[in-house]
Amino acid sequence: MTKAPRKCTRAIVIGGSLAGMLAAAAVKDSFDTVEIIEAHDVPHGPHARTGVPQAAHIHPLLSGGAKAIDTLLPGTIAQLLKAGANQVPMTANMVYLSPEGWYRRWQRDTHYLVAASRDLTDSVIRQQVLKDKRIDVRSHVRVITLLGDARRITGVKLRAADGSEHDVSGDLVIDASGRSTRTPRWLAELGITGLVEDHIDSGMAYASRIYRAPVTTANWPLINVLPDPALPGPAAAIVPIEGDRWHVSAYGPLGSSPGREHGNLEEYVRSLRHPIISDLLKHAEPLTDVTATHSTANHRFYYERLKDRPEGLIALGDAVAAFNPIYGHGMSVVAQGALAVRKLLSAGISPDFARQAQRAIARSVDVAWSLAVGQDILYPTTTGKRATRADRLLHSYVSRLSRTATGNFRVATVLTDVLTLEAPPTVLLRPDILLAAVVGPLRPPLNGPVFTAEERQRLQTAGVRLL
Repeated sequence: MTKAPRKCTRAIVIGGSLAGMLAAAAVKDSFDTVEIIEAHDVPHGPHARTGVPQAAHIHPLLSGGAKAIDTLLPGTIAQLLKAGANQVPMTANMVYLSPEGWYRRWQRDTHYLVAASRDLTDSVIRQQVLKDKRIDVRSHVRVITLLGDARRITGVKLRAADGSEHDVSGDLVIDASGRSTRTPRWLAELGITGLVEDHIDSGMAYASRIYRAPVTTANWPLINVLPDPALPGPAAAIVPIEGDRWHVSAYGPLGSSPGREHGNLEEYVRSLRHPIISDLLKHAEPLTDVTATHSTANHRFYYERLKDRPEGLIALGDAVAAFNPIYGHGMSVVAQGALAVRKLLSAGISPDFARQAQRAIARSVDVAWSLAVGQDILYPTTTGKRATRADRLLHSYVSRLSRTATGNFRVATVLTDVLTLEAPPTVLLRPDILLAAVVGPLRPPLNGPVFTAEERQRLQTAGVRLL
């Protein structure tokens, strides 16, 4: 008796963004082919990709996300560093004025962020993903609807640039299309209702610009100035990226936010509670125009809570949860969600795989969501949710921990564990951390930014004088 040939399996990824590329990396070993559907061009090299509205702003990749990417695509972070990105140890290479005071530059090797332009990060990851011959990209086509029914999705219907339409079958469809996701509408068309969503908007705005740094940026610290908690106002950061450039983003709440005018960003940072960033930018050469945005809302769909949902469909990245980008968690959350999908697939595709995968993705979202929303709901301008008494009590405790961290290495380390998405917020309730919060800082507060002798020499050579 002749054995029937095995059917070729296919995964379809909607969107060629970073989320789409990492989704393809997550599933490539479990399907014969992976097809990425992209409505725009897919750039070759470190060039801007249409459909990434936040690309002009700083995009730190936290160590929790970097480790997930290296697990999905071994060697990728090394390639990113080789291409010019900087690995910034936290907090050893951070000049950081928190709301509660200056942090010491505690020496540790466990936490870091990868500082690069979004275009460079995207291009290196894209290159790593597309080396795999099982992965293909269809550009200039759009997914206009899902195929299948309320029980199972079996593919997608595409529309090409010339208006022609055709169907593509798939065993798994992953929506990685970002904030413009149409999955909620498609589910409603299939008769699936009850999808819960949150939209929490602080009204915050921010503006960014890239500068030629007056010093080499290799092993240069990230500089961050946040407002006094009693006086919500402007904040800004300098991130040392590839090509000896500084990527600068400044932001503030409604009524205290930067604009897109060319000189406005430099004027805005002069209003920070410390002049360090303004002093440094006086010696830097602007390389780009100022890009401003008010798109800082936190938006989340709770697919994992749906009572009825089709198999064969999952959502990842901003299509599930988009965060206020000032907190820098977006890329890392995507990477951890993609890794969670791969871990599930390594055990095989179960009959309820999509439900399990969506729950795993939700768990990867939870920490960053609680951090972003927990801060944004404190602004009086926020819509979508108001801070409760419990929220304010929790914020007070975290603020006390942050003040303690200015003079306590252990507390600084645990806080960094959480902020880099390497530990859940529950670690902040360990008995030793609770006791440390009661005791407070073990060292006296610093009265200004700390630079190493080598950094000061670099600044002096470049003619930079700090007040």
